[in-house]
Amino acid sequence: MKVFVQIPCLNEEETLPLVLESIPKKIDGVDLEVLIIDDGSTDNTVEVAKKHGVKHFVRHRGNMGLARSFRDGVEYALEHGADIVVNTDGDNQYPQERIPDLIQPIIDGKAELVIANRQTHKIEHFSPLKKLLQRFGSYVVNKAAGTDIPDAVSGFRAYSREALMQLNIISRFSYTVETIIQAGNKRLAIVSVPITTNGKTRDSRLFKSYHQLVFKQMVTIIRCYIMYRPYMVFGTFGWTLFVLGLIPFARFFYELAHNGTGRGHIQSLLIGSLLMTGAFLCLVLNIVADLIRTNRALHEETLEQLRRHHLDAKKA
Repeated sequence: MKVFVQIPCLNEEETLPLVLESIPKKIDGVDLEVLIIDDGSTDNTVEVAKKHGVKHFVRHRGNMGLARSFRDGVEYALEHGADIVVNTDGDNQYPQERIPDLIQPIIDGKAELVIANRQTHKIEHFSPLKKLLQRFGSYVVNKAAGTDIPDAVSGFRAYSREALMQLNIISRFSYTVETIIQAGNKRLAIVSVPITTNGKTRDSRLFKSYHQLVFKQMVTIIRCYIMYRPYMVFGTFGWTLFVLGLIPFARFFYELAHNGTGRGHIQSLLIGSLLMTGAFLCLVLNIVADLIRTNRALHEETLEQLRRHHLDAKKA
């Protein structure tokens, strides 16, 4: 079984040696390869990797972002025969010595995706606000995906070849949330493995502030949720507007029945009509979005088959 450990890097010459030195040199029954995705580094990241014996590289001339780096790394690994792809970070946040534990559920046939649980409540350098946001974010993702993952944004994870065949990365910000929502809605088996992270080496480069992180993650969650469950979104809005629209209509007809005139309550009819119009528009959007969802599902199946044929041709 061939396992690729991919490491997205952006100017990681100082911490990359710590990562590479802690990756297990040998795992029983596993052919282990290390892949560096250089996302436009301007330092000696690639040279440092080569000195540590790394032979596989994907290089971006400019900074393409974490999601694109993940996707390009996965494509490279699959084309080179990967059965499992492990993703870790170049800042040495994650304990690479736990890679055998991360891939074992996939080897045993118990999971298609394994996500490390950093147990964020135990991380000392995480502020109370960040811990709260992590818990809330994981809760929202699990609701959207129908999963029960304690640490949804953890980047230390392992994917089976079968899972990677079915997942499609659209977001430019981060792949972590999107892949969970897709995997959950595709009913892929997901397992969580608790770990203890290493000490902090630098601040995150993925976001500049918590506000930016929350905004981008919420946009990704909402986008993916609408993609897979549009009827829940537009259906909820539609029924809410419909019920609210009944109230002013009921008020108007009540006055009409008891006083014999609806004079002075025409505004109730106007408000009710506006709410009912909104409910009707939500119904139309629900139908259109569901048709788009069905069409996208067919396209994803086509992409999966094309990917399989392409990789089979490469292997041949």
